[in-house]
Amino acid sequence: MQTLTIRNTVFGDGIPKICVPITGKNKKEIFQNTAEISLLQPDCLEWRIDWFENYSDEAEVLSVLKELRKTIDSTILIATFRTQKEGGKAQLAYRDYEKLNLHIAKTGFADFIDVEAFSYGEISENLIDRIHLSGTKVIGSSHDFIRTPPLNEMLNRLRKLQNMNADIPKLAVMPKSTADVLALLTATNTMVSEYADRPIITMSMTGIGCISRMTGELFGSAVTFASVGQASAPGQPDITSLRAALSLIHNTLV
Repeated sequence: MQTLTIRNTVFGDGIPKICVPITGKNKKEIFQNTAEISLLQPDCLEWRIDWFENYSDEAEVLSVLKELRKTIDSTILIATFRTQKEGGKAQLAYRDYEKLNLHIAKTGFADFIDVEAFSYGEISENLIDRIHLSGTKVIGSSHDFIRTPPLNEMLNRLRKLQNMNADIPKLAVMPKSTADVLALLTATNTMVSEYADRPIITMSMTGIGCISRMTGELFGSAVTFASVGQASAPGQPDITSLRAALSLIHNTLV
């Protein structure tokens, strides 16, 4: 598996990189949230555009994105509009979703754009390719807030995301039992050991699945998500606790 290096951060090697979502509803909250998060020095920040009350005003979105890039300096920035279908706060028609993400890519302010690879059908593959033309990397994501799919289906999703040329495939699922969490970890391990040619991100949500956010170095997930204040998904631990758990596991492996 090849690693991926962005701004001197290497994805797919060593301790999973910690990403913290920015979930403010307006500009004031966004930059207050960003300042609080930055003090704790995560590896990545993810701006959840769907939480922004003016998400449908493209000029406003691009203005905030530009200011975020200045504010966080060299920290990796992921731009994400998460649709309601995949656990987000808002919804856009595909053409608006496509237009927004392409315009974000052209600015160069975001290091990654999260593209929901299956929410809008096969046309998402074309969107990934078009974002790449602007030089921006893509996290191709799939979120199941209802269930944990069977093992083979999870593997097929990850392999499909890779085949769609997502720079980092991402899969998040909802567990109903500890067996579901084990299935997600098995899918992760199998993908990395048998199929992956690039870093991947996986997680099992809620408290039951929290262990999956801590054990990426063991099973193969390159990024894990933490919270500072408001969590953007169920089961996100706070960054301080997560960093301690990641360090504990890493130190037992070296």
